[in-house]
Amino acid sequence: MIDLGLTKIAIIGVVALVVIGPEKLPKVARMVGTLYGRAQRYLHDIKSEVSREIELEELRELKKEVQDSAQSIRQEVEQSLGQHVEDVDDDAAAAAWRGSFTPKASMSDLERKARDFRRKKLSRNSAVPGWYKQRHGGKTHIISGAARVRKHRPRATSTSTFF
Repeated sequence: MIDLGLTKIAIIGVVALVVIGPEKLPKVARMVGTLYGRAQRYLHDIKSEVSREIELEELRELKKEVQDSAQSIRQEVEQSLGQHVEDVDDDAAAAAWRGSFTPKASMSDLERKARDFRRKKLSRNSAVPGWYKQRHGGKTHIISGAARVRKHRPRATSTSTFF
């Protein structure tokens, strides 16, 4: 900024005292101070706006680079996936032509797996003894929805009065 030393400021103050006068000098000094503060705030706002625009432009460039790299990766994945699908289709077709193609899971295997799953699920749910459920607050019997509503319905208040 401006290089003002102590001597230069003193000379400016003496000249201002002579030119403006001692009555108006405090008002003028306050006005100069407020104008100087406004100028500093204005310059600070301009600097922050410029830096914000620069950062925004950098972010736009970064976004474009990321989108381009994502698009190139997507194309590479689609190409390699297409090649692998073609290879698998060729292998399956050749195996079927030779007669050595067998499905990976038959219906009996699937039925057995489902039966085992149901049995395991049943054993997980019913393995807790009744006395343990009663002691620790677990459900011991099933209650219907209507019975649950009746159980938790607020009781009717009595209509009798004190008098």
